[in-house]
Amino acid sequence: MSSYFRFSAICTVLLVLFSSCSSTQQLSRRGVARIKEYTFSHADIPASFDGFRIAFISDIHYKSALQEPGLKKLIGQLQTLHADLLLMGGDYKEGVENIAPLFQALGEVKPKYGIIGVLGNNDYEVGYEQILREAKINDIWMLENNCDTICKDNDRIIIAGVRNPFDLRKNSVSPDRMLRDSDFVVLLSHTPDYAQDVDISKSDLVLAGHTHGGQVTLFGLYAPKTASHYGQQFRSGLRYTKQKIPVIITNGIGTSRKPIRMFAPSEIVLITLRSL
Repeated sequence: MSSYFRFSAICTVLLVLFSSCSSTQQLSRRGVARIKEYTFSHADIPASFDGFRIAFISDIHYKSALQEPGLKKLIGQLQTLHADLLLMGGDYKEGVENIAPLFQALGEVKPKYGIIGVLGNNDYEVGYEQILREAKINDIWMLENNCDTICKDNDRIIIAGVRNPFDLRKNSVSPDRMLRDSDFVVLLSHTPDYAQDVDISKSDLVLAGHTHGGQVTLFGLYAPKTASHYGQQFRSGLRYTKQKIPVIITNGIGTSRKPIRMFAPSEIVLITLRSL
């Protein structure tokens, strides 16, 4: 038996003892386990964006642990937050048959400044064209090594999105490269590793997923699998690259491999911008 599955067996026993961990059934009933909030201050944030709220989700993997009742709860949670902008980090579906209903549901959130996303490794493997089509139908803008501008009161911030950050032979030039130093730039990348591997010096904040927070962890302190070649360094939360650029890594929504989470709760990230 592999160390991962031995560890999973131990954690399954712990799951019975600690109600803070969510099983597949609990995720399906409750939606997302928590809202994780950050306040992010930066000199490049324009004054008109002070207090601007960004919701960020990733790794929905619909349908995995998140089933139809949980998706309805997720949409309700996002609507209740009243974020100004919704950003998404990829890995949307498990099965192409789930793409259309998922994006129809996501399109119902309707934040004032729209919904912007990038694709994950699962999305490039199968269902790529369907995702782009359904996103467009539901007014969701997908970034593929390009940028979108969010304008407010004659000011702007930039959302830059990475195409397939696992293929650095084709995508080793960050989409932020042509932007001004004075721009406030949020870089979306499915994996946090991209922020460490590529020059992203024009970006001020990176949002990433892919790791699921380890998905199965020892009391949130250590995960045997992180889906990152940097191990625990970019597993979850607020981290910094070698360029000292902040990266917020979300635990995500759904699950992969096994439909279980242990001390890595599913989450929506909510970021409030503050101008200095």
